Amino acid sequence: MASSSRKNGGSVVFEDYFPSMMEKLGSEGFMKELANGFNVLMDREKKVITFESLKKNSALLGLEGMNDDEITCMLREGDIDGDGALNEMEFCTLMFRLSPALMSDSKQLLEEAIFTGH
Repeated sequence: MASSSRKNGGSVVFEDYFPSMMEKLGSEGFMKELANGFNVLMDREKKVITFESLKKNSALLGLEGMNDDEITCMLREGDIDGDGALNEMEFCTLMFRLSPALMSDSKQLLEEAIFTGH
């Protein structure tokens, strides 16, 4: 994925690469990249990101140092429907929420998606 982290005094600090990816790929390309990230992280049988699938694949996000509590918090933060896992929409929403720069651009992205029919 397009973020990395490093430990800073016991907390995870995210480096936000999403704005530069958005600029390079455009909104449609960026959304495809998020979908690809979801597919890499999801449990193949359940078709959602579970605690186990995130723990197994967290190094792909640059989060190899995450402990179980941090993984649980990340899932809980993104789990909108309360099922304990992240579907693709919840994953994409969480990725936007973790990127302050993308949150400020989200209105433009929504308009582009609506008006271009994607």
